[in-house]
Amino acid sequence: MGEVILHDVIERKIYLMRGQRVMLSMDLAKLYKISAKRLNEQVKRNVRRFPGDFMFQLTDSEHEILKSQIATSSWGGARRANPYAFTEQGVAMLSSVLNSERAIQVNIAIMRVFVKLKQILSTHKELAHKLKELESKVEKHDGEIRLIFQAIRDLMAPPLEKPKRKIGFLEK
Repeated sequence: MGEVILHDVIERKIYLMRGQRVMLSMDLAKLYKISAKRLNEQVKRNVRRFPGDFMFQLTDSEHEILKSQIATSSWGGARRANPYAFTEQGVAMLSSVLNSERAIQVNIAIMRVFVKLKQILSTHKELAHKLKELESKVEKHDGEIRLIFQAIRDLMAPPLEKPKRKIGFLEK
């Protein structure tokens, strides 16, 4: 049951920033049950393991936007630097930097959540594609159905009366 709760907590801690799904250093520190300072120290000691596509530091404006989205006035407290954002690969790399049993278990759970999110997004993309196909079929069928209805209306309409020819002899 703890794992289910952990997955739910993890899902709420994944944000979309710079077009990537990321987790913040302070949220990861809470999950690992270490201080954000300790997590940042370990990352700085192993900075070569964290290229720009694994981790980046939030800008002041990104930090402010995130704080306003979360709507917690005391969020972040007084800090000297903006938090780091870790992509899925960056979180995976953290497992090589943090060697506690807790870190290993949390990383496994985080990786499972990222996989689950990918599956959900893939399903949504497939559904969107199928919906688009269906819409185009319906549009095509709409035109065909209109033609059928028009043909039926034409058949139901009373025939146009042709002028009758006069019978008999014509006077000259």
